[in-house]
Amino acid sequence: MIAEFRLPDLGEGLPEAEIVQWLVAPGDTVKLNQTIAEVETAKAVVELPSPYAGTVRDVRAEAGETVAVGAVLISFEVDAAGAPAAPSAVPAGAESNSTPAGEAGAEPADPPNLVGYGAAPRSGARPQRRARAGRAAPAADTAVLEAAPHDAVTSQPPPDTRHERPRSTPPVRKLAKDLGIDLALVEASGASGIITRADVEEYAARTAERQAPVSAAPTRSAAQLPADDLPGGDRETRMPIRGVRKATAQAMVASAFTAPHVTSFLTVDVTATTELLARLRSDKRLADHRIGIMAVAAKAVCLALRARPELNSRWDEAAAEIVQFHYVNLGVAAATERGLVVPNIKDADRMGLAALADAIGELAQTARSGKTGLDALRGGTFSITNFGVFGVDAGTPILNPGEAGILGLGAVRRQPWEHEGEIALRDVMTLSLSFDHRLADGEQGSRFLVDVADVLREPGRAML
Repeated sequence: MIAEFRLPDLGEGLPEAEIVQWLVAPGDTVKLNQTIAEVETAKAVVELPSPYAGTVRDVRAEAGETVAVGAVLISFEVDAAGAPAAPSAVPAGAESNSTPAGEAGAEPADPPNLVGYGAAPRSGARPQRRARAGRAAPAADTAVLEAAPHDAVTSQPPPDTRHERPRSTPPVRKLAKDLGIDLALVEASGASGIITRADVEEYAARTAERQAPVSAAPTRSAAQLPADDLPGGDRETRMPIRGVRKATAQAMVASAFTAPHVTSFLTVDVTATTELLARLRSDKRLADHRIGIMAVAAKAVCLALRARPELNSRWDEAAAEIVQFHYVNLGVAAATERGLVVPNIKDADRMGLAALADAIGELAQTARSGKTGLDALRGGTFSITNFGVFGVDAGTPILNPGEAGILGLGAVRRQPWEHEGEIALRDVMTLSLSFDHRLADGEQGSRFLVDVADVLREPGRAML
């Protein structure tokens, strides 16, 4: 029996995905729930498990190819044991001629409960299924995989339903592929046995050292190299626009040409905040929390939005209404290898400083690993971005679509500054606020920026 696996709707409402890499090839024998491929959507890299046990017959899409939802990805040769279990009754709404030709009285094959995280194992007691009206039975010689409901992707199955634990995460496997490294040759350094990015990079460095000639010249920067010595012989490189970068570009263009942006700047003495952070870091009771200036700025934003709700609102063009939010879902811009993502912290205004710091760290780590869920990317009301970590003093951030404001944090620099009537070395940073001029005018935007600056200048104001 030939069974086809079509690209399912991964629960994100996205029409297509790109094949990152195949982990199987024609002729390979696969087991139920064995990971067979990695695909990249505009949101994340997703592992696809096999819904069948059998032999790979052929692969219909190449690595790097963008495939529409519903297109056939791969086909399997399966026997009765590898085929899905038959249902106890024909679902309501199924066609009357659903019995496969040549198998009189046989019930139609039931596609496995897949999508994104594998098929559920068969057992004597059949689990309760959601009704899917109008589902036609598969053809006589082909079993077609259906798209699963949204919650099939967002919920992990019990540990014993997975065939095996992957030896690395999708971003690490992609890194190894880009570097031309066979993961089977890389040893995991941790007790978990999972190969990490550091393991791959260390292996790559060792390999490069062994392959480098003894008389190799010292490494020079691109600025020091003549044009003819730059890597590669081509004068230009072309890269396809896809995945997160494509989605981000579309969102930024839509934002820039829909909302009239205004950007205001304010340079502030944050010495009191940096001194507070130093004391918090030395407090053993807070040893489990990494509290930095980003967390203090996030708290200051939440406090300022209470007094300036215009910056915590949305312009609803269709309804001809301005929607003001009485909660703060704070977006945190995160730069990843796949592009910029802005997951948000739900109800950030209800959190204390330590909880905000933990949430920011968790969002950043999840984003860098490519595991940010769709729910974390939805429903933001205001965002912050920290380009100071790159040594930049100020910028003009673009609004996250649907939000009224975004605050940019510049680098903290030790420099001469007027303090109590004298010149002293102080910690100084520049704040950059972009806001939607339809929702807030210059006065409201400026007052909001001053409110944030006041907390950073004197953290004790948060007590008020």
